[in-house]
Amino acid sequence: MHQNYHFLQHLSRRLKQELVGKEIVTCFSQNKDELVIGFAAGERGFYIRAALTAHFSALSFPDDFKRARANSVNLFKQMIGQTVLDVVQHLNERSFFLKLSDDMLLLFKLFGNRSNIVLYQHGEPLHLFHKKFAADAELNPLEMDRPLPQNFAAFEAADGNLRKLYPTFGELPAEYLEQQNYSSATLEDKWELVQEVLEQLDNPEAYYIIRYKDKLRLSLLPMGEVVYSYPDPLEALNNYSRLYLSETGFTQQYEQAKQQLTKKLNGSQTVLEQTTQQLQEMRGNRSYSQTADILMANLSNIPPQAEEVTLYDFYNDQQRTFKLKRNETPQKQAEKLYRKAKNQHLEIQQLEEKAERKMEELILLESALQALAEVENYKELKTYLRDHAHLLSSKKQGQQQSPFRVFETEGYKILVGKSSQNNDELTQRHTYKDDMWLHAKDVSGSHVVIKHQAGKTIPGTVLEKAAQLAAWYSKRKHDSLCPVIYTPKKWVRKAKGAPAGAVIVEREKVLLVKPENPFEKRK
Repeated sequence: MHQNYHFLQHLSRRLKQELVGKEIVTCFSQNKDELVIGFAAGERGFYIRAALTAHFSALSFPDDFKRARANSVNLFKQMIGQTVLDVVQHLNERSFFLKLSDDMLLLFKLFGNRSNIVLYQHGEPLHLFHKKFAADAELNPLEMDRPLPQNFAAFEAADGNLRKLYPTFGELPAEYLEQQNYSSATLEDKWELVQEVLEQLDNPEAYYIIRYKDKLRLSLLPMGEVVYSYPDPLEALNNYSRLYLSETGFTQQYEQAKQQLTKKLNGSQTVLEQTTQQLQEMRGNRSYSQTADILMANLSNIPPQAEEVTLYDFYNDQQRTFKLKRNETPQKQAEKLYRKAKNQHLEIQQLEEKAERKMEELILLESALQALAEVENYKELKTYLRDHAHLLSSKKQGQQQSPFRVFETEGYKILVGKSSQNNDELTQRHTYKDDMWLHAKDVSGSHVVIKHQAGKTIPGTVLEKAAQLAAWYSKRKHDSLCPVIYTPKKWVRKAKGAPAGAVIVEREKVLLVKPENPFEKRK
């Protein structure tokens, strides 16, 4: 009932006591579904935090709010400095508005997963918080009252149908009446029961947080298991929002994030497999340029207007049959093949770049899922969702800058940091305790990580190639030999306040290698 009309009646009256005479001093958003509005009168401040997400919408009223330095944007700038003149609840509707100075109105439309906040001036909409609900711009806060005939004559005409006559009841009051044997009562007794419930809704003994049908609910009626009760609607809604998000909201958002990441991971894996197959097929095909070379070397041996000819393939040391076009000279056909060879080379290069991008996406998504598995409470989840917003977004965005280069050998992935900041991100966010961590000894350079595979020991050939990369991407790049330290990530930690890329290694082994990129040799 936290967005039920009867509760909002009490809430808006209480807000009127708090807000009238106060000035709006700040309005900003730190998350795409959250709006924070700050009010003040002298030294007395008051905050409204509106969380309007698709799965849960609620207001809360923190005593203080520490605004983040980053990822924060000012909104509804025209109302800053305006004074609250009144708080008006709409009749029989889940909405109210703040009447502000300078002929402004701030509408709180609390319609479940379609909740929104809209600012008006001189009767015209200035800003919608959720622009996806564009139709809200057509709402007029001064005309949203919903008068309903709720006398006995109307009740009798509706034959006691609660949904027709009391659509504002919602689920809990209707079920509360059923617990009073409403369905089996006479019409007169039904009317009396409804009046008693209305009296309780208008003058509740307390505001209850209840557990009803295994769900945490805010109620004006003591139903199910009463978990907490409060004398004040602001306090009740504050605590209900906190409890709901820490209990129900955590599970929903956790599973939603896991599903999104898994879906993207599977999609990237499919694209990578398809791209790899295309590359194998193109590389396995006989080269266009080789065919052109054979034709050019045998121009005098090809009969005019021949459609098929058998020639010696000096690349593979065997006879080979070639299909030809009757109306084109062999020389002309060779020229076309040379052009195709050039295009094939570009296509292979594009596919290689695409495969590399998808490999980076896979590493990021696998790391994100592994980090999600370590989240244990709602506070940690909020931080996680903020840090991984770019991966969880449903919108198609430009290619995210990966914090590492990706190499693969013998089924093992090797990650190489690109800068000091990237080194920090790679080691602190994408590397886990059993991954192997490498770095050129006693000089600055890239952090290098070999991703751990459960039940397997990293082969010496893989370790050596990773060490060569660590040496190559370091200040010892031009040395003839370079010592490289390696250790499981669990022995690598970052000291508080240390500069980007700087870490402390508690245990290490050393491998002496020649600095080079062993993967460039294959190209």
